[in-house]
Amino acid sequence: MSAAPADPSIPPSNASAPSTPSAPPVPPSERSRPDLPVLAEVVRSGFVEGHHRGSLVVLAADGTVERALGDVDTPVFPRSSNKPMQAAGVLRAGLDLSGERLALAAASHSGETFHLDLVRKMLDEHGLSAGLLRCPPDLPLDPVEAETYLAAGGVRDRVTMNCSGKHAAMLAVCAQRGWPLETYLDPGHPLQQLIHTVVEEAAGERVTAVGTDGCGAPLMALTLTGLARAFRSFVAAAPGTAERRVADAMRTHPEYVAGTRRPDTWLMREVPGVLSKMGAEAVQAVALPDGRAFAFKIDDGGGRALGPVLARTLAGLGVDAPAVSRIGHAPLMGGSVEVGEIRATF
Repeated sequence: MSAAPADPSIPPSNASAPSTPSAPPVPPSERSRPDLPVLAEVVRSGFVEGHHRGSLVVLAADGTVERALGDVDTPVFPRSSNKPMQAAGVLRAGLDLSGERLALAAASHSGETFHLDLVRKMLDEHGLSAGLLRCPPDLPLDPVEAETYLAAGGVRDRVTMNCSGKHAAMLAVCAQRGWPLETYLDPGHPLQQLIHTVVEEAAGERVTAVGTDGCGAPLMALTLTGLARAFRSFVAAAPGTAERRVADAMRTHPEYVAGTRRPDTWLMREVPGVLSKMGAEAVQAVALPDGRAFAFKIDDGGGRALGPVLARTLAGLGVDAPAVSRIGHAPLMGGSVEVGEIRATF
């Protein structure tokens, strides 16, 4: 495709940018953080058999830091918690998405039928084929959906991968702008440069490292404080802005952001005005409608601790809804009997 005319709102492509992003090497002494506080403990038959350490930041309604546990000022990879910002970048590049389509562009979907149908429809609407997707082939993220899919003879597919909605939206705006499709994940691509700018603006800080996410897209590192600020900025953004449009779509159609059996969906469905998005390696970011926000990361990436920590933080902020108890319930089984739990410790 031929290139579109230059747009001053879009950062120019950097021809010298590497085709594969990489983060700077981490000194061995910084790879393990035994100094971080324990955010959750693993209790089996009344015996504490393990701990999950991590960091958590809570912002007050005015955006100031109200509470900080651990290290909230060293950058981490937010993983899929960056997706709202990536979706806003697609809008700012010119793609007119709304409703379920925009929610799916910011999603880590479960691979339910309605997710997969809409990904295919989004591709068709822009004259694109699934073969152009550069996310890796995968099974549905939700274990129940994966079992059903495999029983029906399904195989790993790019559309089934949980990030396919984001990738379909990225491809669509590239097709619309006349930008290269084959290299839409290159950090030097004009779309990825624009997303980089959106991430920095939302977080109020510079991106200090760029890596490659599990889906192959560039991944911008942020501090947990910056991540919480970003979510707060989306909820507080003026109506009609790209950021507010993403937040509104996610909150209106939470089942497209995650799935029918997922905490992000439960929370956004039951607590009006909440914006919530988890990321791999046990990252979570949430903004409340009154301007308060928080973000945390379990240092060892233990996703089993995410629910209890999320629920305890919400409860501490006065959020009272059935979803909070459901999210916080993380049982340990002994045979087929519940014999313990993973519970928050703060």
